Amino acid sequence: MQVDRKGLKVAAELADFLEARALPGTGVDPDDFWTGFAAILTDMAPENRALLARRGALQSQIDAWHLSHRDGLHDPAAYRAFLESIGYLLPEGPEFRIETANVDPEIAQVAGPQLVVPVTNARYALNAANARWGSLYDALYGTDAMGSPPPPGGYERGRGARVVTRVRVFLDEAFPIQGASHGDVRRYVVKDGALLVDDLPLVDPAQFAGYRGNPRAPDGVLLVHNGLHVELVFDRAHPIGARDQALLADVILESALSAIIDCEDSVACVDAEDKVAAYANWLGLMQGDLEDTFQKNGRPMTRRLNPDRDWLAPDGTPKSLKGRALLWVRNVGHLMTTPAILLPDGSEAPEGLMDAAVTVLIGMHDLKKHQGPRNSETGAIYVVKPKMHGPDEVAFADRTFARVEAMLGLPANSVKLGLMDEERRTSVNLKESIRAAKGRVAFINTGFLDRTGDEIHTSMEAGPFSRKDFIKRKGWIGAYESLNVDIGLECGFAGRAQIGKGMWAMPDLMAAMLDQKIDHPRAGASCAWVPSPTAATLHALHYHKVDVRAVQERLAKGGRRAHLEALLEVPLAAYRLWTPAQIAREVENNAQGILGYVVRWVDQGIGASKVPDLNDVGLMEDRATCRISAQHIANWLHHGIVGGQEVDATLRKMAEVVDRQNAGDAAYKPMAPGFDGIAFKAARDLILEGRAQPSGYTEPILHAARARVKARG
Repeated sequence: MQVDRKGLKVAAELADFLEARALPGTGVDPDDFWTGFAAILTDMAPENRALLARRGALQSQIDAWHLSHRDGLHDPAAYRAFLESIGYLLPEGPEFRIETANVDPEIAQVAGPQLVVPVTNARYALNAANARWGSLYDALYGTDAMGSPPPPGGYERGRGARVVTRVRVFLDEAFPIQGASHGDVRRYVVKDGALLVDDLPLVDPAQFAGYRGNPRAPDGVLLVHNGLHVELVFDRAHPIGARDQALLADVILESALSAIIDCEDSVACVDAEDKVAAYANWLGLMQGDLEDTFQKNGRPMTRRLNPDRDWLAPDGTPKSLKGRALLWVRNVGHLMTTPAILLPDGSEAPEGLMDAAVTVLIGMHDLKKHQGPRNSETGAIYVVKPKMHGPDEVAFADRTFARVEAMLGLPANSVKLGLMDEERRTSVNLKESIRAAKGRVAFINTGFLDRTGDEIHTSMEAGPFSRKDFIKRKGWIGAYESLNVDIGLECGFAGRAQIGKGMWAMPDLMAAMLDQKIDHPRAGASCAWVPSPTAATLHALHYHKVDVRAVQERLAKGGRRAHLEALLEVPLAAYRLWTPAQIAREVENNAQGILGYVVRWVDQGIGASKVPDLNDVGLMEDRATCRISAQHIANWLHHGIVGGQEVDATLRKMAEVVDRQNAGDAAYKPMAPGFDGIAFKAARDLILEGRAQPSGYTEPILHAARARVKARG
């Protein structure tokens, strides 16, 4: 059912949600909202379509160039000149620095982990918001972080003792004591505004930030290092504290400083019903009343947002710290339209324009609060905008948010923009893309998977690509990661905005994450994505080991570490000496990942999940991982590395593998033996029709398939 609102045909459930739940409390009159929103859609939908048409036109020209140059050696100079001639590669303008103001310290000043979670799962969203603080004891004991997984059954005291020792080593490294070790001390005391540990001061007394309880025997001591807080919890009644000579029961780390609540890659929203569910959870987060009740160990549990954490400052005055991560909301990109709103001509409205208006409207509930915890203390609403291609599309997003701000009566640049550097045309024009939103940009981030998927699609006609593991070893990826940091620093991001790195995709392999993900802060990134609150706590250790601000200061003095030519390298297979077994294994790996993800997306509406790979290692999969896998097989199919019959046979073989891996899921619908379900066909179409998909995106096929499943009830 649809209702008329200022010439728009709006799904009744969306109109009801906006008028009954989202608008009340914002001070925005419903009639004014619909008038302004209709004007935005009328004015900007044609420009949105024109930007997408420009993508297609550029792709056609690039395809033609590669076809005409395929038989000769790749000429980087000629290729660059060609991209400049068609306006794909733009000249860099004069030096500038971003002008973004009123940015919260979690974004501007302090480096730390960042979570990304689907907005449609209230429990996950609450977990992410509450991941601002996490137990280091629990994170080490409950994962393989110390080299082995936790033993089954109850608490194992030997493992617990190793955890305590490991944590004391961390405390000695981050908060050294003059002449002693945290492993030897028996007493922490607050005296005359200072912390004394067995009557000895910290090497840096300024690291003492607060306490709880009696200063002579505090219940908690608050420390700070590299801007991140650490809480020492003392409790003689606690099972751990009772056996500890200092009564130390736990060490709580400030972990996920920020989190992205995702309306895009990790959700499966295809209609008004889905979008209202997503918007309702975002509203609950902004109003502060979101909760979720679920069963755990056979008992109901209700999860709510954590309150702020209260302390006494060293001088005894009250002190409060945020209890939750600062929340971004990720809107969809420019590509998709939504049946939730029809324009006067009967066409679907661009979903990105709807997201902009509705998520910012909902964000106003945080700005209007008179009491209780706030998301932003500076009057900002944080929106990540993904999958934009170049400066023109960033400028369009900037104008969109300016129109939304004017419609809602917000000060200019209240909306802070997160710019995802994950499409090739943005990467090679990053400086100008940042310039296009210099008044509001507060975040840039690399995304290897989407960037690789776009690279394959853009260069589809150039030749067969390397195997996926070898693509990661090509020079362009290093140039991409380095330039994202270097250009961000060049544009003044240090102390003003976030520079981010991508996801650790193996949530069960925390020892490997501890070993490898320290490279992100060492590279100058002020945030990096993690797949869980536990991973956020462990990744926080890296930001104690690495002073990111010092790294950024050093990098800013050295200039750019890579050149555009390296970024324009096409990661083709240099030698195709692959055996049939190697080819089969590559296709099987891609096909299994596609099927494992798509069958849950289409049949169950799960937009992101941990999917076992061929070796039964759980990998976090979303549309970015699906895009690269589908485009990779499509490329090999197009260039004759593998045939259509082989692809079909592999899909059927891998469907049986995925069926076995999901045998314990009561909601799962097997693909074999018929191989005639909507989900299986969608996975097949992502490959066979991959070359024809806009920028190689998976959304059009997945949305259509999910809509068919929902229509069947």
